[in-house]
Amino acid sequence: MTASPARAQRFREFKMPDVGEGLTEAEILKWYVQPGDTVTDGQVVCEVETAKAAVELPIPYDGVVHELNFGEGVTVDVGTVIISVDTDPGAGPAAVPAADAPQEAAPSAEEDAEPQGRQAVLVGYGAAPSSTKRRARKPQPAVPAQPESASAALQAELNGRTTPTPVVTPVPVPAAPAAPVAAPAAPVAAPAATAGRPLAKPPVRKLAKDLGIDLATIAPTGPDGIITREDVHAAAAPAAAAAPAGAPVPVAAAPAEPGTVDTAARERRVPVKGVRKATAQAMVASAFTAPHVTEFITVDVTRTMKLVQELKQDPDMAGLRVNPLLLVAKAFLVALRRHPEVNAAWDEAHQEIVYKDYVNLGIAAATPRGLIVPNIKDAGSKTLPQLAAELGELIATAREGKTSPAAMSGGTVTITNVGVFGVDTGTPILNPGESAILAFGAVKLQPWVHKGKVKARQVTTLALSFDHRLIDGELGSKLLADIAAVLERPKRLITWG
Repeated sequence: MTASPARAQRFREFKMPDVGEGLTEAEILKWYVQPGDTVTDGQVVCEVETAKAAVELPIPYDGVVHELNFGEGVTVDVGTVIISVDTDPGAGPAAVPAADAPQEAAPSAEEDAEPQGRQAVLVGYGAAPSSTKRRARKPQPAVPAQPESASAALQAELNGRTTPTPVVTPVPVPAAPAAPVAAPAAPVAAPAATAGRPLAKPPVRKLAKDLGIDLATIAPTGPDGIITREDVHAAAAPAAAAAPAGAPVPVAAAPAEPGTVDTAARERRVPVKGVRKATAQAMVASAFTAPHVTEFITVDVTRTMKLVQELKQDPDMAGLRVNPLLLVAKAFLVALRRHPEVNAAWDEAHQEIVYKDYVNLGIAAATPRGLIVPNIKDAGSKTLPQLAAELGELIATAREGKTSPAAMSGGTVTITNVGVFGVDTGTPILNPGESAILAFGAVKLQPWVHKGKVKARQVTTLALSFDHRLIDGELGSKLLADIAAVLERPKRLITWG
């Protein structure tokens, strides 16, 4: 079934785009518009979270929002229609949606005059079989027609995503006399056409999966035998729902032993998705693919800390973010220039080592959605003011949750600043596809032998993890020693740079 050309031109459908590199799905975090709102080309209508970042999506049409196909918190496949826009709202009432208009021969005048109902069909269940032949009908008493808007809304909501589903036009039956509505003794049975599998909307299926509830065990109470969110919640807490008021609710099949505590009531379960899921998968893949080696060095950074204070007063650095991380990044880049073999990647498919003549320096950033690693493109060619400007912008964007997937692709090496949490150091895991990662620990005042005397000096510990397929111990040690040497005597930024 397809919509008429006129309707297709009027109602424009916007599909979930691939906002990253080969992403397959995204979660709708927030809608900024609702049905009936006026939108313009380029207006942001929603925010979605991919496996890499949160991204705002602009609509490419002018018009009025006709329908939002998914609610907030729903994960949607790339290519699925998420919103439709009426680009000609002044043209009058819309024609019957394609999902409700089966393609068949035009009915006779007698048939066209008869009220007809529609059966909602869920994607994946099909429709009840019906005869393809028509026969003459006897006049039937008039049956009140169902409101078209409710039928269309139910059909669109049940269909869930993109594929229009055939519908069945049942034979009208005589209207039954009106009677007082009484509470049913049992939930409404599902239609015979869907007896093989419970009916539920995609968000309800997801809720049941998250709560570990089998839909087949739930008695539906929704219209046409559809399982609702309330049905799932009721099934998740059967004891609480069935117990009389004031009666104790059992928490286990067997009586608890004396002194034990019910911990389940004090636990929270959060689905792993979005950035957190992608980070977990990447770290597991990295840890079990690249053989990691981690080396440590403790260094006196008193001169570097003094230089940081001087740079904050330098007119050329006015308005820029100047901190120890900036000089650690610059020291890392200088050391990489002295040891370019470190800046490489392992190509397993072609059994090759790819040496790179550019450095995309990643900065690990902790965000409410999880750890992300945006990178500064071609960082090795930046001056210190340029590096400071891009570093400040990168961190600010990450904290706002606005980092684009492109900003997180193509990294070659990374710095993780664990010192901001008061941690001395750690054993960082490589960002997948990169050759090395440097952990910068907390800078602390410690006793240190300086010019033959024990003095209080500002000291930090660096940890370098590297891919041992690419970098042997000698090369990795030289790189780490050079980073430490620059931070101990920052004038080497000039002599070595």
